[in-house]
Amino acid sequence: MTVAKGLEGVVAVTSEVSSIIDGVLTYRGINIDELAEKAGFEEVILLLWNGRLPKREELEQLQKDLDENASIPEQVLNALKEYPKDVHPMAVLRTAVSQLAVYDPEADDNSAEANRRKAIRLTAKIPTIITSFYRLRSGLEPVAPRPGQGFARNFLYMLNGKDPEEVAVKAFDKALILHADHELNASTFAARVTTATLSDMYSAITSAIGTLKGPLHGGANERVMAMLKEIGTMDRVESYIQEKLDRKEKIMGFGHRVYKDGDPRAKHLREMSRQLAELTGDTKWYEMSRKIEALVEEKKGLKPNVDFYSASVYNYLGIPSDLFTPIFAMSRVTGWTAHVMEQYANNRLIRPRAEYVGPKNQPYVPIDQR
Repeated sequence: MTVAKGLEGVVAVTSEVSSIIDGVLTYRGINIDELAEKAGFEEVILLLWNGRLPKREELEQLQKDLDENASIPEQVLNALKEYPKDVHPMAVLRTAVSQLAVYDPEADDNSAEANRRKAIRLTAKIPTIITSFYRLRSGLEPVAPRPGQGFARNFLYMLNGKDPEEVAVKAFDKALILHADHELNASTFAARVTTATLSDMYSAITSAIGTLKGPLHGGANERVMAMLKEIGTMDRVESYIQEKLDRKEKIMGFGHRVYKDGDPRAKHLREMSRQLAELTGDTKWYEMSRKIEALVEEKKGLKPNVDFYSASVYNYLGIPSDLFTPIFAMSRVTGWTAHVMEQYANNRLIRPRAEYVGPKNQPYVPIDQR
């Protein structure tokens, strides 16, 4: 057997959902640059699920379906009220999504029709879970989802209890598009492994959320904002980065196992960060990010990935840093569910092997002789 540490370079499945070829990311064959500039998030949801861009009536039906399924069961809301206020929101989201299965009569129905309905429910309810917990821990009442607003606008409305600025809605919508899917990343692989056992969609998405929680995956953008705040001022950027490099510590938000010439999503988030910095009149985080980017590329030859500028974008939108990864999940659930449905449609149990490197031919020693 040939061991590929971290399964690097191993092709485990075939997929039609998204691709990364020669550094170009596509969803169903459409370049991410084109989608980021021209599409809305709801269009991308149906592109991922249906394999094509939707017609107008299909888009209107999806919006109606999302509105009708955005409320969460009272039992789930009551559980959110009981969680410790200082628990990480990703732990809350992981638990709440698992709990949703208990109240879904179709939870164990793995038919294509039922899984499509569950994908809609999960996509609709996750924003309500995130915003409800955020407001409850802040001593505020949750804001009920408002029909007819659109996905991005409704999330910002439920989060802050007021209508968001149009530029904020557009920036957030674009960020959701950029995070919606990314080939066979760690969390998507976890979802497909769970699905391959013929477990249910809620179990698969719970597996994915648990995987995304790690700082080497979805949690990286939260670490980026923590780094920016730790640096604090422009005059400390160079010395801070140099000290990190001297200690051979990882600079969060840089480098990618798949992209060698830079993450194509980063440029869109960089521009969003710039626009929001100008809108808010607080350019510090953007300017610090630009300086860090230049230093790390000069000294290490590494370019920013999707996590680096998403940190300042979300911060400019007034979103607390510990909600960055749940928001990642809120977008990525559309890709996860697309992969889950694809796995069910052409399933084979995913069961790799391990190379044993421990001791061999060991005798059993009775306990009184050890």
